[in-house]
Amino acid sequence: MPENAVWFITGCSTGLGRAVAEAVLGRGLRAVVTARDPAQVADLAAAHGERALALPLDVTDHAQVVDAVKRAETAFGRIDVLVNNAGYGYLAAVEEGEDEEVRRLFDTNVFGLADVTRAVLPGMRARRSGHVVNVSSLGGLAAFGATGYYHATKFAVEGLSESLAAEVAPLGIKVTIVEPAAFRTNWSGPSMRQSAVRIDDYAETAGARRAATTATYGHQPGDPVRAAEAILTAVGAGEPPLRLLLGKAAYDIATARLDTLRTAFDAWREVTLGADFPEGTR
Repeated sequence: MPENAVWFITGCSTGLGRAVAEAVLGRGLRAVVTARDPAQVADLAAAHGERALALPLDVTDHAQVVDAVKRAETAFGRIDVLVNNAGYGYLAAVEEGEDEEVRRLFDTNVFGLADVTRAVLPGMRARRSGHVVNVSSLGGLAAFGATGYYHATKFAVEGLSESLAAEVAPLGIKVTIVEPAAFRTNWSGPSMRQSAVRIDDYAETAGARRAATTATYGHQPGDPVRAAEAILTAVGAGEPPLRLLLGKAAYDIATARLDTLRTAFDAWREVTLGADFPEGTR
């Protein structure tokens, strides 16, 4: 990675995206900081002069995606690190999901991420260098009630990122999937959307978790500043990780999930193996 690397970061108005932008600029690097409302990131550009470029970007707007990437490459000559951070949560039992809201969630969390990535990859391929950082979630590895649609978007990001990593590795491009637990951002507060539909039969499952999730706002254990530093450390590593868990809860829950999967797979091992054609008949 060049010493004067150029970072392109989506969703910089608050939270982890803003923390990453501040960390990058604080190290003397260059950054394209984007938000749907560029006024929310104007202060970053003003504070760092020619090393920062603030641009409007709604990742669901293809024309705006193409324009932002073009303007970034015109200003700085290239994009070395793409951080796909833009996204949000949605609370609803699966049956409570509202079609328009679910599609909007996927448009931002999945299709927007893919669109930005496709726009940036040609430049990285031409230089045979680059790093794509996709912000997923612990919720891309383990699922809970009331956030099924959010989990579905993050599971999609995980699969897309794994395939991307296999495709671009021979081209000198790295991929890292960031999987935070609960961090002190707006995710469970102002940024969270909820279904207006409430079904009484889910009150003790999805309903209870809705309340528990929003109650964490302002008390989450994760520090976005430390998370941003962890991301910079991973990107700067000689062999960056494909997956980067962030926070003790992320580590504990993810590793417990591995144990649960192994136990479940082993319990049905004979049935699983019996689904193949018998040896000698293939």
